[in-house]
Amino acid sequence: MVSSDRLLAFAAISLLVIAIPGPSVLFVIGRALAHGRRTALRSVLGNCVGSYVLVVAVALGIGALIEESVTVFTAVKLAGAAYLIYLGVQAFRHRGSMRAAVAAAPDGEARGHLRTVSDGVLVGVTNPKSMVFFAAVLPQFVDHAAGHATAQMLVLGLIPVGVAMVTDTLWGLGASAARAWFGRSERRLSMVGGAGGVAMIGLGVTVATTGSVD
Repeated sequence: MVSSDRLLAFAAISLLVIAIPGPSVLFVIGRALAHGRRTALRSVLGNCVGSYVLVVAVALGIGALIEESVTVFTAVKLAGAAYLIYLGVQAFRHRGSMRAAVAAAPDGEARGHLRTVSDGVLVGVTNPKSMVFFAAVLPQFVDHAAGHATAQMLVLGLIPVGVAMVTDTLWGLGASAARAWFGRSERRLSMVGGAGGVAMIGLGVTVATTGSVD
């Protein structure tokens, strides 16, 4: 259905875009620092699910409508930015209680599993750069002569999502490993929890003011 040449070309472009750290990476790192490895990995899963929701939206033609409407695009972008800032503020406010969280659960898991994944989904589906990338780049790799354009986009969309899952997981594992060292000291653990919160607040502000990052 999709030629190998198109798959490889799209994979190369996806890797190039995803390799540059941006909101998705910073979100995962912030979650890893604030809550630990399990939260980071569930955040990666949710973020990838959210990204694929955008792929489905583009395949169905909804993504193009959102991109063309300045009002809708801005509303979605600001909603995602506001939620990131909220998560950052919460992490910063509770930085002092991180020692108790680490003692109570493995690697500081302090959030419900579904809530953690849903947080990632919301961040992924409101990522403005992902909207632009999927809406503007993905359709260019569809072979319209072969038909089944929607199915082709759904298949192609698995590539960047898969790449992001691997790279974001590596970032999350690295950040959570550093957090384990910080966890040996209550003061250092409080500092790293605050840093994770500040990172997410900064990310939310960046998304709100630019809309061209990923």
